[in-house]
Amino acid sequence: MNTTKINIAKKELNQNGFLDIELDPTLDLFAEIERLKKEKNAVILAHYYQEPDIQDVADYIGDSLGLAQRAEKTEAAMIVFAGVHFMAETAKILNPGKKVLIPDLNAGCSLSDSCPPALFKKFKEEHPDHVVVSYINCSAGIKALSDVICTSSNAKAVVESFPKDQPIIFAPDRNLGAYLNKTIGRNMVLWNGSCIVHEIFSLEKITRLKVRHPKAKLIAHPECEEAILRFADFIGSTTGLLKYTQSDSAQEFIVATETGILHQMMKASPQKTFIPAPPDNSCACNDCPHMKRNTLEKIYLCMEYELPEIVMEEELRLKAKKPIDRMMEISRMAGL
Repeated sequence: MNTTKINIAKKELNQNGFLDIELDPTLDLFAEIERLKKEKNAVILAHYYQEPDIQDVADYIGDSLGLAQRAEKTEAAMIVFAGVHFMAETAKILNPGKKVLIPDLNAGCSLSDSCPPALFKKFKEEHPDHVVVSYINCSAGIKALSDVICTSSNAKAVVESFPKDQPIIFAPDRNLGAYLNKTIGRNMVLWNGSCIVHEIFSLEKITRLKVRHPKAKLIAHPECEEAILRFADFIGSTTGLLKYTQSDSAQEFIVATETGILHQMMKASPQKTFIPAPPDNSCACNDCPHMKRNTLEKIYLCMEYELPEIVMEEELRLKAKKPIDRMMEISRMAGL
């Protein structure tokens, strides 16, 4: 369920959710974007899964927790969110007085889409004694139905903030929820959602890669299926994976998450080898098609025309903000 509206006062969005305007091919997009940042007091926040050019033009690159924290603190008048829809929504929830833009309104999320608020509301009503912990990869509508939000970076701290005898619903990612149940001894009720990118990895292909690269370590995001996590040398959030590749002595890593993070890994450790899992092929099946809807051209156009804009009803925003605020407080107390 799309819980936001579009401001179309200046230009019309095409049916695909972005401004479709032909640009002069000689235009220096990097220089133009820097100019617009200064002129409009704008900041570009980008997720690690964005294309390298977008990461290089961003003012801050991070995972969901880092991006939410930076969005909460920014003094810019305009936030351009190079990520997916729920991330831009989160920025708007935290910054009602700022203009929040997303380069492509249809940059959605399979995990978020797997949990419609109307259906989840009924599911929640079936478990009246449970509190709801929702992964940040969900819509504002789901956040408004939650008691606290978490990210893969702080999920353990968030869940452990509740007494062990407190029944919990964890939504929408069943894989992250199952990983938490196993690692911290919980028995949370799981909503049956998943991420298309993290469910597509093939253990058979990874095993063949390990044969060809016997010294390589397999590192995986906890959104991956249990079979992959069981085989992994290290499991962590996107930021956790990046930090591990910098600190660990291994020189080769098989990376089981979206390929966008490899750009930062290679920049931080140019002497090391990073292999996407599964290996590169024509289907690019470990790329998130939603993240990759954003382009440098779309970022320039959305800054120039200030569209698409995230606009949210205040009642929904306030309901969705409470569990995010609780997450932020738990993160601060945990030193995250």
